[in-house]
Amino acid sequence: MSGKGIYSALSGAMAQSHQLDTIANNIANANTPGFKGDKNTFKEYLTTLEKMPDVNTVPRIPASLNSFFDMQGTDKSYVSLDGTFTDHTQGGVKATGNKLDVALEGKGFIEVLTPQGPRLTRKGTMSLNAQGVLTTTDGFPVLKRDASNAAPGAPGASDPASRTITVGGGGTITFTQQGEIYQNGESLGQLSIVEYENNEHLKKMGHSLYSITDTTIPRVLNSSTEVHQGFVETSNVNIVKEMTDMIQTSRNFESAQRVIKAYDEMDGKLINEVPK
Repeated sequence: MSGKGIYSALSGAMAQSHQLDTIANNIANANTPGFKGDKNTFKEYLTTLEKMPDVNTVPRIPASLNSFFDMQGTDKSYVSLDGTFTDHTQGGVKATGNKLDVALEGKGFIEVLTPQGPRLTRKGTMSLNAQGVLTTTDGFPVLKRDASNAAPGAPGASDPASRTITVGGGGTITFTQQGEIYQNGESLGQLSIVEYENNEHLKKMGHSLYSITDTTIPRVLNSSTEVHQGFVETSNVNIVKEMTDMIQTSRNFESAQRVIKAYDEMDGKLINEVPK
């Protein structure tokens, strides 16, 4: 019986280790503009749920506890990672004074062009490269809205490379709340703000970028997301809560370690002392 218990304790320790990794990543990005924290969900894995009930209940091992208690596999229980999801709640807004910084208020994302194709981001810290193209601080060109409203790659969609935003030398750049970009009163286009009814189909790709895992999901055509110039959205990570969760998770991990050690000592005595 101890062999089953030690694996249950081990699975619990592994779950807590995974939780610690997630919390550590959240804390590390607490000051990253537009960062959205991650959360883990766990479930209990029962072997009986993957086995058909045994019709033959005749004891197969007369000299064991299993002969008297037909558990049908319910005595084998483990902790299993059910999934990791991103908390897309709105972060705070902080003034930067930089006219090229924008904060998004709402569910939308800014569309940018990467070597892997169009991606989405909430990180509104932007600058101009040597060619005068509006880019993110990571060097990815920011895209303007496709007049066709088609998804990238869909029939009728424009080439993303043709939707980059080039700013001429000199003059004041202004963003409206709807994402329209003006320089000296002349329109340069409108930021491509991509919004979905829900964000469960978005996947983190690193560098504050997201990709859509299901391209058949329709966009919201008339995005209600507002653009605020001269601000950035702060991370939605609550550093106090994350630190509290880290302490609790560390204690749970240590408890699982002690259980594993206890089972190991029991097995050691069973092997080395009982036969004597």
